[in-house]
Amino acid sequence: MMVRKAIKRETGFAGSGSAGRQIRQQKQQKSKKWKKSLAGIGFLLPGLAGVVYFTLLPYLEVIRRSFQSAVTSEWVGLKNYQEVFGNTAFRMAAWNTIRFTAICIPLLVCLSLVLAVVLQKLKFAKNFLKSSFLIPVAIPAASVVLVWKVLFHSNGLLNVVIQWFGGEGISWMNSNYAFLVLVISYLWKNLGYDMVLWMAGLSGISTEIYEAAHVDGAGEWSCFFKITLPNLKPSLYTISVLSFLNSFKVFREAWLVAGDYPNPSMYLLQHLYNNWFRDLSFDKIAATAVINGAVVFVLILLLRKAWDSNV
Repeated sequence: MMVRKAIKRETGFAGSGSAGRQIRQQKQQKSKKWKKSLAGIGFLLPGLAGVVYFTLLPYLEVIRRSFQSAVTSEWVGLKNYQEVFGNTAFRMAAWNTIRFTAICIPLLVCLSLVLAVVLQKLKFAKNFLKSSFLIPVAIPAASVVLVWKVLFHSNGLLNVVIQWFGGEGISWMNSNYAFLVLVISYLWKNLGYDMVLWMAGLSGISTEIYEAAHVDGAGEWSCFFKITLPNLKPSLYTISVLSFLNSFKVFREAWLVAGDYPNPSMYLLQHLYNNWFRDLSFDKIAATAVINGAVVFVLILLLRKAWDSNV
């Protein structure tokens, strides 16, 4: 008996019972984790199936059609892409879209942030002002068109005011001011939405941090740059991406106001798609859609990389 006990002590066999229990507990924990993972995958599968069926597969079909002719589906290689890049209307629409995005996104992000910070500090009429800025989001596009026509028509309200002060009326939608009107419409439509997203990020910052900073003698500007902005970096990426994607929805108002062929300064890629669709140029539409999707994907990846490097 003494020899057996000595052998058990030397080999560690005496603790095999506790070791077995630990192994069984680890197996049970792994089994529970696996079941939870399966449950999560089960909840995700319907949404994933919808994305694959309604988004991924149609886009793969668009990629295939971009290398074929519109009518006979004959394989033409890169011919469609060459025609698209050589098309004057495409170059004009692409430039206007890039210019529109480059101007509107920084303006929208900065203005909505300023409004969110101001409203967050207000003690009175805060909810009323928030609702007021959100009204344009709920207004249908047709109603927005009526507002445009009332304000910016050659005989509209804005020209009436200008003429009342002794000025000369302007055909806003047929002049170089048409692009400015488009920018103003986008900012007016999306300002409240981005402002609410910023306010959600601001509500997650503890007020105790600001109180401690004020006790140490920090001013409002110091608190904004040292506390507010660093804590809003996670919200910045989401808001920037959503604002970028929403910039492609401004076509509705522009098309309803100015038609298929508006002023050249506000002729966007969406106008090009609409006109080519009417002409049944599906090969050019497919090639342009692939180019557009690739550019958007690359820009979002670059934005994500820049955001990760600064977090």
